[in-house]
Amino acid sequence: MAEKQHLNGRVSEVFWAFLALGLTSFGGPVAHLGYFRTAFVERRRWLSESAYADLVALCQFLPGPASSQVGFALGLMRAGPWGAAMAWLAFTLPSAIVLVLFAFGAAVLDGPIASGIIHGLKVVAVAIVAHAVWGMARNLCPDKTRVGIALAAVFVVVMVSGPLGQVAAIVLGGLAGLALCRMVATATPSEPLHFPVSRRAGTIALVVFATLLGLLPLLAGSAAWLAVADAFYRSGALVFGGGHVVLPLLEAEVVQSGWITADEFLAGYGAAQAVPGPLFTFAAYLGALLPGMNGVVGALLALLAIFIPGFLLLVGVLPFWNHFRRWQSAQALMRGANAAVVGILGAALYQPVWTSAIIGPYEFVLALTGFLLLTVWKLPAWMVVIVIALGGVVIAM
Repeated sequence: MAEKQHLNGRVSEVFWAFLALGLTSFGGPVAHLGYFRTAFVERRRWLSESAYADLVALCQFLPGPASSQVGFALGLMRAGPWGAAMAWLAFTLPSAIVLVLFAFGAAVLDGPIASGIIHGLKVVAVAIVAHAVWGMARNLCPDKTRVGIALAAVFVVVMVSGPLGQVAAIVLGGLAGLALCRMVATATPSEPLHFPVSRRAGTIALVVFATLLGLLPLLAGSAAWLAVADAFYRSGALVFGGGHVVLPLLEAEVVQSGWITADEFLAGYGAAQAVPGPLFTFAAYLGALLPGMNGVVGALLALLAIFIPGFLLLVGVLPFWNHFRRWQSAQALMRGANAAVVGILGAALYQPVWTSAIIGPYEFVLALTGFLLLTVWKLPAWMVVIVIALGGVVIAM
């Protein structure tokens, strides 16, 4: 009984700790990792500095939302499966609720002020994505080889449109990294990571991940909800590099398929920058707008489908990671894949983000202002969203 009460206390501790972060963690995935380090390494001392660094490395290695995977793993380590579930729920729920409400409100907004705000949100997406490309290029393409891989990925995406082109770019980038990026020095991990996940459970998680990835496309034509689950599951399974990279994948699934308009997509993406928590909650906004789906049901389905693959992969890899992370070939492959991600995001910056939002000189000045506010003045993303949205109102008046 005492042990059960202790576990319940830890689950509750995890929930409230991550709820506070879910309400206040603005700034995107990299900022979230900083918040986590302060909360769980410095303040609560759930794990050491080196163990946290290794956990971050693992989650950046895998497809999926890196900051949410780190939070999920911290909850798992602290309080087992229920702790992992509560960490994800508390960190995700605040921004998901706000974005669903925005989706319902955006559908009835009318008039110059409302249209100006929506247009401003589309413009701020240009600044946010440009800032993400700039930062990721500096970190993930530090040499000529990886710059070349990124450029090649742009060509692949341009020549082969849709999700197929993006997947091909990532696969080819990984193979190029395997061949060309073996000589980059990496630090040897200093200590193992310990999580309550057996090798059997990890294997089952990997089998479930692969089964859903292969089976959902076959079932997508039989029901609307299966088509939605397939689109968002596939997007979540193929995102290397963090939340911003899901933009082109989701755009290919929901805009190019005709489910929602490009304007609705970019307005929601802009709004997603103004809320705390993971950027993947953008899926809740999209799910609420999908035709043929009840708004809340669609939002919940899309939200679960986009997060599940990343968590299945994390659980699947955890029991094997201490050995696998020392394999140099795996790290070389990921260097190439991450460089390709920069190229994919760079292509998305032009189409659909730039072409849909920058329709004149005023929009260009507004987008440039937002970019400089992010890069030079270092304002938080939510503040830039407010400034640029108000600028959209001024332009519309």
